[in-house]
This record gives sequence, C-alpha cells and structure tokens, in this order.
Amino acid sequence: MHAGEPTTYTITELAKEFDVTTRAIRFYEDKGLLKPARNGLTRVYTPRDRVRLKLVLRGKRIGFSLNEVREIMDMYDSAPGEVGQLDYMLDKLAQRRAMLHRQQQDIELTLKELNEIETQCRERLATMLKHAPHSQVS
Repeated sequence: MHAGEPTTYTITELAKEFDVTTRAIRFYEDKGLLKPARNGLTRVYTPRDRVRLKLVLRGKRIGFSLNEVREIMDMYDSAPGEVGQLDYMLDKLAQRRAMLHRQQQDIELTLKELNEIETQCRERLATMLKHAPHSQVS
C-alpha cells in the first residue's frame, strides 16, 4: 500500500474513480469477481478489491468475457500462481489479437466493397443524367 492510499473504499468512491455505476460494481460482486467485506449493510472494499475492479474493467475493455477475467484472477491465487496466470494471459491476448485482425480484415473488405458500389452508383447516375432529356426553362 502506498502512503496516503486509503485502507478501504466505499462503492460510491470506486464507482466515481472508475466511472462505472454502483450497479455494475454490485453485478461484478454477484459474479464473484469482487468480495467486499460488510459493515452492517455497507460494502467495504479493500485495495485488493480496487485492483480486481481495475482488472475487470481492463479485461472487458480489451474484449475478455467476465469468465475469462475471473479465470485469470483466480489463477493468481491458485497453484500455478503468477506464472500460470501470465501464460494464460499471453494465450488469451494472442487469441484476442487474432480475432481483432480478422475483424479488421473483414472491415477493410467491406469498406472496399462499399467504395466499389459507390463508384458504380455514381457512374450510373452520371450516365443517366447525361442522357436524360433536358427540361426547358421558360
């Protein structure tokens, strides 16, 4: 823990810090990704919970499912530890990168096809306007 870092956080503080709703944080808790302590009905989040929330949001941003995020985080606490977690993460990153490259190729192909169709439409329209009878203005 760094000097000046709080020892606990409220759900509202985490929601504000990470720009997510308290409902989203409760959802991650329901999915077992966060395990805050309770002080009566109040959730009390530790620095570890804060880091886990940060990892959940980062994982989602790069396209991991919540199950994949959970597997990565759980691996850190289990026998293979950080080495297993990092190997798994590298594999998942490679899979995600390959999928994004495929999507990028699909998008590039679609854009090329749209450009070709647009060119054909503009050429056809120009031909039609060129051969259309001109209206007389009186």
